[in-house]
Amino acid sequence: MPRNMSFALTTEQIRNRTKTVTRRIGWGKLVPGDTVNACTKCMGLRKGEKLEKLALLYITSVTKEPLSRMILDGDYGASEAAKEGFPGWSGEQFVEMFVEHMPTKFGAGTLVNRIEFEYV
Repeated sequence: MPRNMSFALTTEQIRNRTKTVTRRIGWGKLVPGDTVNACTKCMGLRKGEKLEKLALLYITSVTKEPLSRMILDGDYGASEAAKEGFPGWSGEQFVEMFVEHMPTKFGAGTLVNRIEFEYV
């Protein structure tokens, strides 16, 4: 049974299928070939709220990399920001947004899991 992965910040990108990569602090045990349910919100559901599944994702690649790679290599950063569902953004803009929305503070040098997927 697929695990549920929240896409609260990028719900629209999942709905319109413009997102094919996600970066996560966790999810280190995910491997290519796994499937996950993309959901709007997975934890902290209030009484009466139901899990909303957006799509079934097939994992094609999982690698570790520092967020700073998106800043130091401008072309890579812009390409990756587009894959994250933010076309027209620089890598630096994406990293700023990513860091701002994390519950714990860390720097751009933090290693994250880069997870690439296809829609099933």
